[in-house]
Amino acid sequence: MPLHEMPARTGLIRAMARGFLGRCPHCGEGRIFGRFLKVRPECDVCGLELHHHRADDLPPYIVIFIVAHVVGYVILELEMGYDVPLWFQLGFWPLATLGLALGLLQPVKGAVVGLQYALGMHGFATLPSGGPAAPRGEEPRLGSTDERAADTRHGLGPA
Repeated sequence: MPLHEMPARTGLIRAMARGFLGRCPHCGEGRIFGRFLKVRPECDVCGLELHHHRADDLPPYIVIFIVAHVVGYVILELEMGYDVPLWFQLGFWPLATLGLALGLLQPVKGAVVGLQYALGMHGFATLPSGGPAAPRGEEPRLGSTDERAADTRHGLGPA
């Protein structure tokens, strides 16, 4: 396969955004999840193998961090500024916490899978065409070489 036809690895932000939306981090077309939190073995559009991801406990930790800060802040603001009845507090906040946690768990797990893909972690070092990604020392980590070249022109490159 000629060098100019080699598939390019998607950048970090785009891969994580695609994962957050439940799409394949490589092509953005196929779906990542077969069930609520079960990642498909591979993308049905581009063939990217997804079965070797290792999201493990990171998505729940991130979700707990986000939900606790959002719900804790709103509870604190309500208590400090308004006289909200106790029955409302005891009935509403557990449901809101559970709803937010369940609503964020799948998107955050998808973003973690996108992160692993973008960084070439675990089995994501090989792209779907069967050709390997760029050699390990030359693999773009946080964006393409075009983005790095633009950063260097603007004085944002490595020192």
